[in-house]
Amino acid sequence: MPCGRRYAGPIVGTTCWRCCARAGRLRRKPCPSSRRTSRQTRAGARRPPREKPFDETDWTNLDRPGLQPYIKSKTLAERAAWDFIAREGGGLELSVVNPAGIFGPVLGPDFSGSIEIVKSLLDGIMPAVPRVYFGVVDVRDVADLHLRAMTAPEARGERFIAVSGETMSILDIAKVLRRELGPSARRVPRFQAPDWLVRLAATRIPLLRAVVPMLGRVRHSTSAKAGSLLGWEPRSNHEAILATAESLIRLGLVKA
Repeated sequence: MPCGRRYAGPIVGTTCWRCCARAGRLRRKPCPSSRRTSRQTRAGARRPPREKPFDETDWTNLDRPGLQPYIKSKTLAERAAWDFIAREGGGLELSVVNPAGIFGPVLGPDFSGSIEIVKSLLDGIMPAVPRVYFGVVDVRDVADLHLRAMTAPEARGERFIAVSGETMSILDIAKVLRRELGPSARRVPRFQAPDWLVRLAATRIPLLRAVVPMLGRVRHSTSAKAGSLLGWEPRSNHEAILATAESLIRLGLVKA
């Protein structure tokens, strides 16, 4: 696999549904992808922040230096899906949902990296947070958009970014937790670490190395298309963050 075994899952998943399509068992495939397939469109050195929000016409450039394997795998998988439809899709229809960071209520201890951010804040693992930004969407709204993409005639052959409100920083998330959760948020950090300190810590803490390229980069996205074409109205990003934290606390998945 082009991205190595660890990140081959999205590509394997695309291969599986292509086999089902060839067997005539699918009519429309609502393909879950990632908002991060709609990111950097050009290779080269770091550029000034982009003012226009990213939308469904944008694609991540696979030749961009330092592209993370996860993002590359998701982009390759979605590209493969669209290529299959163009070459031999026949009567099969495709629509794609590109969610930002997925938050919302968890059902148990097996959850994504996005949820791990909130858990780490509640557990007080970080004395200060890195200057990292990303879009937020509630998992329940992602499910709703998948249903709309699967059933609405207007969704045929379209991509839909799923994001709620403005881009948030980890510090923004920490502030929401501290403001709304009272004593349950007593371990949540109050401060943002300077970039130089995060880079220095990354030389000793492997988990921080993936964060370094993201420091200070603000990428705004818009879900206007999903709203106008499919009538999609997501919860606020604050509600998604709080639902995440409250479920973690309720299930006893954070420090007492």
